[in-house]
Amino acid sequence: MALSPEAHRALKLRFSVAPMMDWTDRHCRFFHRLLTRHALLYTEMLTTGAVLHGDRARLLAYDPAEHPVALQLGGSDPRALAESARIGEGFGYDEINLNVGCPSDRVQDGRFGACLMAEPDLVGACVAAMKQVVRVPVTVKCRIGIDDQDPEPALTALAERVRAAGADALIVHARKAWLKGLSPKENRDIPPLDYDRVYRLKTAMPDFPIAINGGVVTLDACRAHLAHVDGVMMGRAAYQEPWRLLAVDPVLYGAPAPFATVKDAALALIPYIEQVLSSGGRLHSVTRHLHGLFRAVPGARAFRRHLATEAVKPGADAGVLVAALAHVPDDALHGSSPGLALDREAGLSQTAAA
Repeated sequence: MALSPEAHRALKLRFSVAPMMDWTDRHCRFFHRLLTRHALLYTEMLTTGAVLHGDRARLLAYDPAEHPVALQLGGSDPRALAESARIGEGFGYDEINLNVGCPSDRVQDGRFGACLMAEPDLVGACVAAMKQVVRVPVTVKCRIGIDDQDPEPALTALAERVRAAGADALIVHARKAWLKGLSPKENRDIPPLDYDRVYRLKTAMPDFPIAINGGVVTLDACRAHLAHVDGVMMGRAAYQEPWRLLAVDPVLYGAPAPFATVKDAALALIPYIEQVLSSGGRLHSVTRHLHGLFRAVPGARAFRRHLATEAVKPGADAGVLVAALAHVPDDALHGSSPGLALDREAGLSQTAAA
């Protein structure tokens, strides 16, 4: 039986990789798609100014293999956001997401990101404007509050406005953002996590799809969160240790893993690398996203060192990745993390795609 549109949205919301500036570019997303066929992937945040006045062909480019992929926008002008959302839909993105969580000074100066937590009516107007011009889902990513806000009324007020405006889902980073006194990096770690606040929001709004983000490292943690909310977004752990993503499909979707090992997945990246190089790209722009692929296995350090030193050289080609992977024995992937962790969580030896 075919899934309803609501069921499809739920499946996309179930697990996603967070939008991360300077990290989740199109090369990163292509590699992550090799590790999981089902996770929803997000672009880096693009401002409405960049979308409306910048090089769209470059900024919005992606490989069709990345689907499902969402475009995250930064802005606070409803008309500019509506036009940017329309453009993003035209490029084929599966979802438009509004950033109401980024705490950087540059974002605050532009009156968007986390500072919009203080203006829920404006956020609602932005969502309503985008919903009027696109058919794809429109979602919002936010914090539980900012500065001296009480997270109870602050998060509820934002959630109520965006739901009334027609938002299809809300992704909540379960920390406050301190716009005065903490750097963006500190805002990712210092404010305490309050998962229970997000759980209470879901209890109060049972029919509104809500996903949780912040401090999610393992798939065991994802499963625990899914007992309370509709979806989980993994951030730095997915980027810094991408081997974790190979277990997503078996553990969270009951589907085969795309490859038996992360080494197989990395080898499958070679045709894409050759395509990037043939179009004038540099090897390092792709392989920089692979440095955390192996951890606590024989050869992991040599793998990272080889990529770090050789991929940046003029004329470096896919052979650099092949040579780097040669430092990691095949059997090492089944003797300790990540191989053992993957086998333990997902039973990859039984469920890997043939």
